[in-house]
Amino acid sequence: MSLSQVIKLSNQSERLANRKVNSVKLIAVSKVQPNEKVEAVLKEGHRCFGENRVQEALNKWPSFKENYENVELHLIGPLQTNKARQAFELFDVIQTLDRPKLAILLANLTQERGFCPSLFIQVNTGEEPQKTGVLPKDLDIFIKDCQSMDLRIDGLMCIPPLNEEPALHFSLLRKMQERNNIRFLSMGMSSDYESAIMFGATHVRIGSAIFGERVANF
Repeated sequence: MSLSQVIKLSNQSERLANRKVNSVKLIAVSKVQPNEKVEAVLKEGHRCFGENRVQEALNKWPSFKENYENVELHLIGPLQTNKARQAFELFDVIQTLDRPKLAILLANLTQERGFCPSLFIQVNTGEEPQKTGVLPKDLDIFIKDCQSMDLRIDGLMCIPPLNEEPALHFSLLRKMQERNNIRFLSMGMSSDYESAIMFGATHVRIGSAIFGERVANF
């Protein structure tokens, strides 16, 4: 597939859902992609990208941000506390706020730096023990705790279990969003983003459908 094909299918899903065309933000997941592939997408005019690892992003994005205006960079992988300061400085959006310790650290950085990136809370909708994320039963209190620390909670994010119907998790996250009056929903990847758009996704994370399969050992 290609960026233009992904945009076309996304637009079709928006129309089917009676949503404004181009209202869903496509996050081009550039993790482990070589710089030439990333730059090709930048040259097409796309400006929203997602990375999994802070260190990889630090090696890639400062120069791209210098050479291309209006780049919006999302952290979509787990954030270790010892990388929080670097992530805070580099990323425009951190989608993986997933525990109280990290929330406190980000709140301290916010006070220190005088600004806060846009934050999404990662929700472990499948309650999978091997995955990070706030459990659904704990989410409402966690949101209130974060807001009481003046953190900028703009969205919710989930990664559905591989062996379950994604729509069930998209629907669940949508209900959590509505209940807590949260603005954005990041859900849906290359295999299921059209369904996610139908369930109200405002952000979809697209890697292989734009870049092709990941490069091993990059």
